[in-house]
Amino acid sequence: MVEVLQKGNKILEETAKEISPNEISSPKIKGIISNMKDILKNTDDAIALAGPQIGEPLRIFVVSNRFFEKNKQGDLIFINPKIVKLSKEKQWMEEGCLSVRNVYGEVERSKKALIKAEDEHGKKFTFGSSGLLAQVFQHEIDHLNGILFTSKAKNIREDKIDGRKTI
Repeated sequence: MVEVLQKGNKILEETAKEISPNEISSPKIKGIISNMKDILKNTDDAIALAGPQIGEPLRIFVVSNRFFEKNKQGDLIFINPKIVKLSKEKQWMEEGCLSVRNVYGEVERSKKALIKAEDEHGKKFTFGSSGLLAQVFQHEIDHLNGILFTSKAKNIREDKIDGRKTI
């Protein structure tokens, strides 16, 4: 299984590159998606993962199907995602990250987010979210822009509490 890069790795600080339409269905991108799904499946506290976190500085992230109680179609794939709209209403939310293990802090995030992206077949779609999923979208797009949550967080602390979900 591919390793999740940790804070300090330069790839996590880079702006990820867009995936061209003809690359989306390539064996390389399929392999990256497969690796990301495997990590999410095999990491109990993980709910989402971005390409740069596995050493692939590409604009792609996956949200684990365990996030959705009734999702029968599996993990959700977001390729070349763009935030279309964020609510003006914000809230401070606790965050953790697979690339900054056992560290948590509070980040101010919009309560709602609307993003446009492409799926693994290149089909464009728009996805609206609120609450934790809106937070996940903002966190993962930060990864694609080379930003770790610790650069935005307050009350940062080390904590090894089991059962907590990590974005």
